[in-house]
Amino acid sequence: MENKRVRTGFTVLFVTLFVAAFFISLNAVEFSLPRLIEGGPFMWDFLKRMYPPNFGVLNKVFQEVLVTIQLALVSTTLAMIISVPMGFLASENVVKNRLVVQFVRFLLSADRAIDALILALFFVSAVGLGPFPGTLALAIHSVGMLGQLMYHAIESVDKKPVEAMESVGANYINVIRWGIIPQVLPYFLSYYLLRFELNVRAAVVLGIVGAGGIGFLLQSYMRLFQYQNGCTVVLTILILVMAIDIISSKIRKRLV
Repeated sequence: MENKRVRTGFTVLFVTLFVAAFFISLNAVEFSLPRLIEGGPFMWDFLKRMYPPNFGVLNKVFQEVLVTIQLALVSTTLAMIISVPMGFLASENVVKNRLVVQFVRFLLSADRAIDALILALFFVSAVGLGPFPGTLALAIHSVGMLGQLMYHAIESVDKKPVEAMESVGANYINVIRWGIIPQVLPYFLSYYLLRFELNVRAAVVLGIVGAGGIGFLLQSYMRLFQYQNGCTVVLTILILVMAIDIISSKIRKRLV
């Protein structure tokens, strides 16, 4: 009975603090429904200027779509190549040295803390405009998430095959090759597809800061007030993201 009262009190306290924090945050971000309503006519005017879409630029748009997909493919593959060994080094059931495990996990956490947009700005200033800085930014940023997912998958493997191999004298490499990798490989492939899907979406945003792809084309059209061309780009992005999401989801379901 006492425990139930404590839990109820904790729940009431949590809800109260959450509601208070929410309303304080509303004020901090200057959230205003009247301002949103007042801006409605301007938003409607913007949308009217985008109609009808100019499908005459589809050839150019498709070229940039291909670049965006290629950017995501290369960056995700590079990230996967780096993440696999880091995932094993960050797994406590593979590496017994706790300092090594914690250091690699720290690197993965630090990598996740730096947004891809910041990395893109850095690489654009270093190597110039185009898809190359976007590829570097997404590759580095993806390592953090992929590495974390991988070491979680590695640490959750069934220990029985590993223990059986160790009991018959299998060496360290064979234990990993035959005892761990077969169990985690479907998850690794699923994570790759998930990250590829996310990188396609991220590549669109990175294009706005000059990192190439269809996002850069969209920014160019908007800066030149070519809203109908921009509408074509937006519709293409919508179809592209939805198609990749559907295909990737179906493949992931078959893998895991």
